[in-house]
Amino acid sequence: MPKAITLTDFGGPDVLQWTDVPLPQPPEGHIRVKVKAAGVGPTDLALRSGRLKAFSLQPNAVLGFEVAGTVDAVGTGVTGTQVGEEVAALLFDLGGYAEYAVASMWVKKPPSVPWASAASLPASAEAAAGVLRKLGVKTGDTLLVLGGGGAVGLIAAQLAVAQGIKVVSAVGARDDALVTSLGATPVRYGAELVDAVRSVGTVDFAFDASGKGVLADAIALTGAPNRVITLSDPAAADFGVTLSPPPSPERAPHALEDTMPLLAQRQLRLREYRTMPMQAAGEAHRQLESGQVHERIVLTL
Repeated sequence: MPKAITLTDFGGPDVLQWTDVPLPQPPEGHIRVKVKAAGVGPTDLALRSGRLKAFSLQPNAVLGFEVAGTVDAVGTGVTGTQVGEEVAALLFDLGGYAEYAVASMWVKKPPSVPWASAASLPASAEAAAGVLRKLGVKTGDTLLVLGGGGAVGLIAAQLAVAQGIKVVSAVGARDDALVTSLGATPVRYGAELVDAVRSVGTVDFAFDASGKGVLADAIALTGAPNRVITLSDPAAADFGVTLSPPPSPERAPHALEDTMPLLAQRQLRLREYRTMPMQAAGEAHRQLESGQVHERIVLTL
């Protein structure tokens, strides 16, 4: 039987276990991917802990929104791909921490893009593009990105700058040079965040890609809760802020098609990453939650 990292319960990283699972079958319009690499995102950690109730997870659920691998089987109605093609895929129903995953949105992986890079793109690109679209930010606006040095924040900043949007990124000191090189203005997190942003100028919208309890500051800077969207702060409802829903086919349908060519042409910068074996998913979660690693972690097979 194939194997996957299953969620045996809500709790700490130890609830993630490498176990036998049934081979998933691709329904109509879906493909099955033999996984080479799977991205680990902050939403995965929030779902595992039970802190984020965005999904009604069943016992032995498999986490992971994004993978890269080869097409292993195609469902009825699928066109434009074939068994053996190398792809990166976004998984709306999770399932990425596994030897095989089923997807309905994918893009061909160019030969120049490494497996781990391809697996780092789908969920972050879709989230970044989707939130920018939902906010309605446009050319000439100023956007505050909270968590601007993270996987989603970096892509959001680059997409916004390309649209003629002024970007202010709240980052740690180590990311100042990086976000500056991408065309954004860095500011520091902490008690002085509001003053630091105001010294740069007026903010029209805020994209909270961090989920680190900074929604009050975001509202103070933009002037209204409806000008703020957060990816994962569970206190969103308390502030009247929109909590971005899980990935969906409608939120940013062209995100992968638009960003993969940019990645292949080195016109899109991803968060630096390190790789770990898929079987070490629990340890990957532990390291990310403890702050031991600054990079993303990609699980590989």
